[in-house]
Amino acid sequence: MNSRQDQLQALDRLLTIMDELREQCPWDRKQTLESLRHLTIEETYELGDAILDNDLEGIRGELGDLLLHIFFYSKIGSEKKAFDIADVAHGISEKLISRHPHIYGDVTVADEEEVKQNWEKLKLKEGKKSVLEGVPKSLPAMVKANRIQDKVAGVGFDWEEPHQVFEKLQEELAEFQHEVDKGDKAAMEAEFGDVLFSMINYARFLKIDPESALERTNKKFSKRFQFLEKAAAAQKRSLSEMSLQEMDQIWEQAKKDA
Repeated sequence: MNSRQDQLQALDRLLTIMDELREQCPWDRKQTLESLRHLTIEETYELGDAILDNDLEGIRGELGDLLLHIFFYSKIGSEKKAFDIADVAHGISEKLISRHPHIYGDVTVADEEEVKQNWEKLKLKEGKKSVLEGVPKSLPAMVKANRIQDKVAGVGFDWEEPHQVFEKLQEELAEFQHEVDKGDKAAMEAEFGDVLFSMINYARFLKIDPESALERTNKKFSKRFQFLEKAAAAQKRSLSEMSLQEMDQIWEQAKKDA
């Protein structure tokens, strides 16, 4: 692995390249904070894919792409005389020191859960009016639900045992089915939202990341369905020409092979 000096030199090299690109490249000169935003989101999802695939080489590459974006935003910030990369680094360093009094102060904590609770309390002391202020509005709904639940749990608003959450989930499922039987679309949607929220909460208690779990299932389903498509093509048939029973037989084989 690289030494600390090598790591610092690598970051300095990237800083220099960023300066050169911003000055000399027409595309890089044109970029703004707003134009980079959607690209940053895309890069973050690509990193997430690499993590789920346990692709260490891919993770390295995607982290590089994100690091470039951090340097890019900081370069634009310096041009606006608002902040530069040093301000960004010092800012997060000060935040980490402030939020870890059990490391940099005289606070004693018993476990990880107490660290999380102290973290949320410290954020409120810093001037935040709500623990939910730290949840981005543009997060996908499932990720947002997980973060909301995690945030409120950090200040003690939580169930005590997993079985309580499971009982709540069963209650929400019954309420959803009741609305399905009635056929009220608006009420069905509301209750379905409650079911999902409860399911995500139960996953949190079981230490399961619901977003990762669902994405793994997406990947698994896609792989098996593509197996089905290839099998149909090998028979010179389209899926629309096959019966559900025929497709199901191939699907069962896909579960074994894919």
